[in-house]
Amino acid sequence: MTTDGHRSLAQRLTGIDEIECVTPDLNGVPRGKVMTAEGFLEGRRLQMARGVLLQCIMGGYPPAHFYGSDDGDLALVPDPGQIHRLPWSSHPRALAICDAQELTGESSHLSTRGQLKAVIARYAALGLAPVVATELEFFVFAPNPDPTQPFQPPVGLDGRREDGHSAFSISSNNGLRPFFTEVYAGMAALGLPRDTFMHEMGVSQFEINLLHGDPLLLADQTLLFKHLLKEVALKHGLTVVCMAKPLAHTPGSSMHIHQSVVEIDSGRNVFSDKAGEPTATFRHFIGGQQAGLADFTALFAPNVNSYQRLCHPFASPNNACWSHDNRAAGLRIPASSPVARRVENRLPGADANPYLAIAASLASGLYGIENKLEPSEAARGEFVVPDNLALPCTLHAALERLKRSQLAKELFGKEFIEGYIASKTLELTSFLDEITPWERRVLAAQA
Repeated sequence: MTTDGHRSLAQRLTGIDEIECVTPDLNGVPRGKVMTAEGFLEGRRLQMARGVLLQCIMGGYPPAHFYGSDDGDLALVPDPGQIHRLPWSSHPRALAICDAQELTGESSHLSTRGQLKAVIARYAALGLAPVVATELEFFVFAPNPDPTQPFQPPVGLDGRREDGHSAFSISSNNGLRPFFTEVYAGMAALGLPRDTFMHEMGVSQFEINLLHGDPLLLADQTLLFKHLLKEVALKHGLTVVCMAKPLAHTPGSSMHIHQSVVEIDSGRNVFSDKAGEPTATFRHFIGGQQAGLADFTALFAPNVNSYQRLCHPFASPNNACWSHDNRAAGLRIPASSPVARRVENRLPGADANPYLAIAASLASGLYGIENKLEPSEAARGEFVVPDNLALPCTLHAALERLKRSQLAKELFGKEFIEGYIASKTLELTSFLDEITPWERRVLAAQA
């Protein structure tokens, strides 16, 4: 960092005592350490155990040989553009999103932020730059201290809980205005530009659209937004849930990814030609998405609960079909002008790691461009999904598909894919170790 840059950073951190230095683990959870502002500004090297990047969602770890048998350290290197004062903290504090680097200086293969940066670099080598936007859905619930009981929406201003008739409503009856007012203020403080906001189909379910831009920036913004949501909810006595399917008989929560590709030099969208018609590059990008979606389903739908969303396919299509403005297709081409022509990947859930989901989606598209893959015919109206475009429908099946995938190892490296599978297998085993209320209710009465 230059002297001027250091001076500017010191001014931004005036009054700050501590910096949360975090990097996303494989689940997209910010992990790291809290450092003194003095040590941060002095540039002291901050190290963290390599295995933390493969930490399971329950807190455990796969065997050490998946992250280096000696479980050595990584360095957390702050991104100068992602250092923020935390607007929700009552005590002056800041957060720095960091890259996870090996002590030799290169990016760790286990870092999902590093994996996304590598995909972007592969586009840049061709003179191209991907552009993405994310749509994140989430639920706002009353506190749920007993996990054996279903989530409930907060009590509204009329003394009742929302009952499912509020989709697309702009009413303040749910009593959440103070919460969202602080969320919006926090977004402004963190530099998170928002496009649209709406009440979604589910009970106390909402969606926010982040403005399109650089994929790494959008992944960072999505991470920060989810972190902001949960922290502000705690202040207001609420619970924000980004599970893919937190309520039965209710639509789940997605994280749709809108993708286009532009020339670095001209800024031209390479999905449209000068006459405004779709290009061969556009077709090849879709072909690559279709080739990669099944292999990467475990990255887009990373948890047992993810498949609860996908097995009820209303607006949550578990397929690799593509179509023009049809929400039943996994790959939707929204109605747009030629300059905004894009591909929407509708498979990822709100529980997906944004870095990894964006990396997998963009890597698939680039694979199609490089290998000139042709897509299937566009699906139209109500359609039947061909067997070759169906996707895994359980976490076990998705992990088995990922395990067999040479494409995954080619695009993300053997070390990362094997570590990911090992961690997710532990999570699946943990789930299978428990007996659900459905099993006790339905099966116990059988002879």
